[in-house]
Amino acid sequence: MTNQTSRQSKSSATAEQAVTTRSLRYQWPHSNVALQFPDITLERGEHLFIKGPSGSGKSTLLSLLAGMVRPTSGSVSLLGEDITPFSNGQRDRFRADHMGVIFQQFNLVPYLTTLGNVTLPCRLSSKRQRLARPEPSQEAEGLLTELAIPHSHWYQPVTRLSVGQQQRVAAARALIGHPELILADEPTSALDTDNRDRFIELLLTLAHRAGSSVIFVSHDQGLATHFDHELFLEVHP
Repeated sequence: MTNQTSRQSKSSATAEQAVTTRSLRYQWPHSNVALQFPDITLERGEHLFIKGPSGSGKSTLLSLLAGMVRPTSGSVSLLGEDITPFSNGQRDRFRADHMGVIFQQFNLVPYLTTLGNVTLPCRLSSKRQRLARPEPSQEAEGLLTELAIPHSHWYQPVTRLSVGQQQRVAAARALIGHPELILADEPTSALDTDNRDRFIELLLTLAHRAGSSVIFVSHDQGLATHFDHELFLEVHP
């Protein structure tokens, strides 16, 4: 694993950091192999691209940052708060209030409409509900419009949408309520090059508007130029 590199100059050292990790290590249960990760420092509003081959620990690192798993050792601080000692419930609450997550398989709720999926974070977090402007359904409609989801699809079951449309719905769900941190796990793997680049540009534009930091995981080196910083993870025997 190599250290984080920057494409632009670093923000002021006094700026509040979105993500800080130190000596992060994770070992899966019943495994003799431990993953060790480079330290990360990411300022608020900046974006990080994490790349590496299969087996290098990209998705595991994202799960550690999201608080979905607890590190074997080391620490994860998000938005100036060390979440490492948090209970499962505290980590779930922190994620609901402060993070939007775009999963590789999207993880949309099949029995909800398109609009219902996008507004779901506001039903799980009163903070996200308050920050949705002017109110959750209207912000959701605005996001769906910008992400080119036709109005005729908004009240349909999300399962009727194409893969590309479902991907954009997952992005809208992550962005609603202005979370400070967006985590994305290879969400463009099913897209062709043109649609992939358009999606990345729109995601980063919307994140910039909300003041969110984006951490984007992919094996596709062609996406790295869209981001302020990049981190390469290697597979170790």
